[in-house]
Amino acid sequence: MIIFGHPWVKSPNFYKVETIKDIQSTPPNSIVWLSPLCYSIDIAKYCQKNLVPFAIDIDSIKDSIFANILGAKYIICSTTLAKEIMPIAQNYLFDTQVLATILKESEIEDMAKFGVDGVILKKL
Repeated sequence: MIIFGHPWVKSPNFYKVETIKDIQSTPPNSIVWLSPLCYSIDIAKYCQKNLVPFAIDIDSIKDSIFANILGAKYIICSTTLAKEIMPIAQNYLFDTQVLATILKESEIEDMAKFGVDGVILKKL
């Protein structure tokens, strides 16, 4: 399991971007964080074409499938949606990892029981 945003674990930096130009000002080896696919499809395509690692907020199973096809490194979603997506991601052998946003450290164990790839603490 991957854990982002916890003080005990060093993790890569995520940078929220709204435009392609924003990507150009992010530090090397960072992960750009995109808005939901309906708002950021062009940026996602740019990232895929230019091999820029990106995470994307999703709010449906359909968007998780498209995010995987577009080469997202991570999809970020609610705990409920993460539990629904994991069997699909495993069945279709997603390269994209599923991250559930959590508010409390105690939720890590629940996500592990459902096989979710990782968690991201909301404060990040």
